[in-house]
Amino acid sequence: MSTSIVLACAVLASTAAGVLLAYGVCRAMFALFRIHARQVASRSAHSVSPAPQTVEG
Repeated sequence: MSTSIVLACAVLASTAAGVLLAYGVCRAMFALFRIHARQVASRSAHSVSPAPQTVEG
């Protein structure tokens, strides 16, 4: 009986550790994506040129 309780607790602890690890990886990846998106937005804002103007006459 006590062996099955220990086994059940080990399985739950392992599952909890896996979930926490996956959560940490997801948070890190979203943070990197946020940094990358800000860099791309900054770069594209500086490289946008105004529309060409036509001269009529």
